[in-house]
Amino acid sequence: MLAYGITADCVDEYLKIGESTALECLKNFFVGVVQTFEQVYSRKPTQTDVDRLLAVAEACDFPGMLRSIDCMHWEWKNCPSGWKGEFVKGNYKVLTLILDAVAFYDLWIWHAFFECPGSINDLQVLDRSPVFQELYEGRFPKCEYVVNGRKYNIGYYLSDGIYPKWATFVRTIRLPQGSEAKLFAEHQESI
Repeated sequence: MLAYGITADCVDEYLKIGESTALECLKNFFVGVVQTFEQVYSRKPTQTDVDRLLAVAEACDFPGMLRSIDCMHWEWKNCPSGWKGEFVKGNYKVLTLILDAVAFYDLWIWHAFFECPGSINDLQVLDRSPVFQELYEGRFPKCEYVVNGRKYNIGYYLSDGIYPKWATFVRTIRLPQGSEAKLFAEHQESI
């Protein structure tokens, strides 16, 4: 069901189990995955985690970076026909769902938002995503660093050019001019 994106009643003849049993098995699978991996790979960062993120960022010459943030479009080839208008976008030829994620290099995903139809853009996803809710409410882990002699207390995310000009985003230079801008863009994109 997961691999092919099919409904539970499609597997009853192949697996020789009923629809309700197939759904119960799928539910148990998800519960097992969450119980096994949630505490390690799918959780918000603690202060210790933030300190580790900042240490890695410092080693990469990006002090204060909490990681990269981006939206990815995932093809949904078995989308119900009644929903097709909501999940298709002009520049994509296929129906998509959008995943907004922040992940660490060791596959720790500490933010994932997978509820948006493919017809909206990254800014509209950002408006719906809970990633900045704690920052907005003033409940975020301590994050102090210094750049060019100036002290900062809010971490930032590397992002592409579509994200707004907020203090929490360091956007790539779209068409870098000059050696310094080209070097920065190359270094940021490699991170």
